[in-house]
Amino acid sequence: MKMKTPIQAMLGATLLLGASAPAMSDEVVIATTGGLMRNMLEEHMYLPFQEQTGTEVIPFDIEVPDQWARTEGMVRSGNIEFDIVTATGPDLVDKADILLDIPCADMPNVVEYALDGACEGKGVARTTGGMVLTYNSEVFADEAPQNWADFWDVERFPGPRGLPDTGDRDWWLPAVALLADGVAKEDLFPMDIDRAYAKLDEIRPHIAVWWKTGNQVQQIMRDNEVVMTMAYSGRSLATIKDGAPYAMAWDGALRDTGYFAVLKDSPNPEGALAFIDFFYGNAAGHPEFIRAVGYATSSTAGLAQLPEDEQSLFATYPANYELLVDPDFAWIGENRDELRERWTAWLTQ
Repeated sequence: MKMKTPIQAMLGATLLLGASAPAMSDEVVIATTGGLMRNMLEEHMYLPFQEQTGTEVIPFDIEVPDQWARTEGMVRSGNIEFDIVTATGPDLVDKADILLDIPCADMPNVVEYALDGACEGKGVARTTGGMVLTYNSEVFADEAPQNWADFWDVERFPGPRGLPDTGDRDWWLPAVALLADGVAKEDLFPMDIDRAYAKLDEIRPHIAVWWKTGNQVQQIMRDNEVVMTMAYSGRSLATIKDGAPYAMAWDGALRDTGYFAVLKDSPNPEGALAFIDFFYGNAAGHPEFIRAVGYATSSTAGLAQLPEDEQSLFATYPANYELLVDPDFAWIGENRDELRERWTAWLTQ
């Protein structure tokens, strides 16, 4: 008989739904943004986990850049206070030396329910959206844009556009420019930067708004300042739910995932891994959590409970998920200085 690993044995003892499991002592400290995300995680995930295992989840509200600054100070002092931190894809590369290796194969709910690519070596997907083409469905009632090539086609789809000057736009925009120029998503990396900027030169005169915040991109859609824009899918969804006549075209959307990552030498790594595995198996908690935050989890135990017409509004809906661009964050990280310098020089010229 195959022997269980220590992680499997621990998870088996604590995560049997409905079983009388031995309570795990102490607590798990999770650093994440506050507000709606924290409140919904607490209602639908933290408290049910505590009820089942006896392990209290302590939320620590903090923005991601401040989180890393604080974490690096903890590492230098040797006094690690966080168990789980919130990470982006680039963080899993840049901060790999201070993150625990995730034993994906030893986490039963992750094995059973996680979408392909959800469990990485240094993190497990929490929520996934996309930088998605969002367009006015009344303006384009007869023929809708489907992809970034259509975004660039100002003759078939005339009107002012929006693009971001925020976040990771220094690789987002070269990536979608290459897609518009005919590069297949699986061939994007390493990116041909010269080709990308030649394509960006074509669309630049048609960009009416270089938006800087999620609130702003919603506002320019509501105010009809643009007929189409790149936008965070959660912001697009919120605008659609508010009644604005917009729709999303998922072909070539850039996958945008927030990850749970566990710090090396954290106070309770076993409890942290148990929580992450619980998150994936806690089917009852996912639907309302997804609806509230506007981003889907990567657990098939969750999204499938929503009506299919609602599922199709999220990045992890199967027909959408297969169209997403999977970024090569190792390449992006290695070339970050060049990407930023090229973007700044282009935008200010």
